[in-house]
Amino acid sequence: MNKRIAVIPGDGIGPEVTAQAVKVLNAVGKRFDHTFEYEYCLMGACAIDQTGDPLPDATIEAALRSDAVLFGAIGDPKYDNDPGAKVRPEQGLLRLRKTLQLYANIRPISTYAALEHLSPLNPDRLKGVDFVIYRELTGGIYFGEKKTDGTRASDDCVYTREEIERIAHPAFQQARRRRKKLTLVDKANVLETSRLWRKVVQEVATQYPDVAVDFLFVDNAAMQIIVNPAQFDVMLTENMFGDILSDEASVISGSLGMLPSASIGKGAALFEPIHGSYPQAAGKDIANPMGAILSAAMLLDHLDLPREAKTVREAVDWAVQQKIVTRDIDPDSTHYTSTVGDMIADAVQYEITFGARLQNILMSHSTII
Repeated sequence: MNKRIAVIPGDGIGPEVTAQAVKVLNAVGKRFDHTFEYEYCLMGACAIDQTGDPLPDATIEAALRSDAVLFGAIGDPKYDNDPGAKVRPEQGLLRLRKTLQLYANIRPISTYAALEHLSPLNPDRLKGVDFVIYRELTGGIYFGEKKTDGTRASDDCVYTREEIERIAHPAFQQARRRRKKLTLVDKANVLETSRLWRKVVQEVATQYPDVAVDFLFVDNAAMQIIVNPAQFDVMLTENMFGDILSDEASVISGSLGMLPSASIGKGAALFEPIHGSYPQAAGKDIANPMGAILSAAMLLDHLDLPREAKTVREAVDWAVQQKIVTRDIDPDSTHYTSTVGDMIADAVQYEITFGARLQNILMSHSTII
């Protein structure tokens, strides 16, 4: 199989972790006889610095002709700390989502037994945690009309039936493939947009009679993620609520560096770790690359390569069990971003299994003996 992938390393630690995801994709290609062609592109602060535009036309064109987009991270303190900046890195990502019509952000939330001690939740609340958040990505308050006169400001929150239906269907379809439960999170006791969400989702639910549906107000949902996260299977919600709740849920695993995401829609899907640009760690080879590598696994699923995706996830599981991790997970670790990527790539390419003994693996580059 030959596939074209637009690679957008982005800002901060983005280039470092993305390089490890590409390394693992290359290992997949070698093991399973696939060819991935990469086209590297600019977006974010690095694009502003080089072109004055957070999303150059060349990047849009590359994304439109690709089968998928692999993205690192976006953001830079010089823009974050300047409230008067008219051009910002994040504008590039918002525009790319709109251009590719990426209306659904998907974030799986799961835990690793070896990392339970890092979670802010007690171990008894982590048992059976495995859910996925479907967040609407191109509507709502972030994209509504904005007004300000210096003393008064407003941000319109607008949703249409079509926008709700087009994310509700893939969320229900995912629930069918999982444990057949979907939770809609809204604020229907206060907001008209939420009442429309609830009405439309109730109507869509009639097409999926095998999926149990429940409804939570967003404030209760925020509490339930902490009190009993194992109750969730597929969580569906609007843009701002999804942004907040998915960040809240992300800390359950114990490290932001472990979590991937996908943004899907009508154009090429985009895959990225959720951790942001973390500029303090940029260039130090210390960032956790596993979220980027697991994003590559989601990319493989999207390309209809489930066996390859499963192999990548098993390699990450193996690395975590063997404590082949960066210092955000183990402060005493001697492993760097690049060496973790090397070992996971070799675990994929050479079929290292969970039974492989760590002492049989060179610390700088894994080798089967």
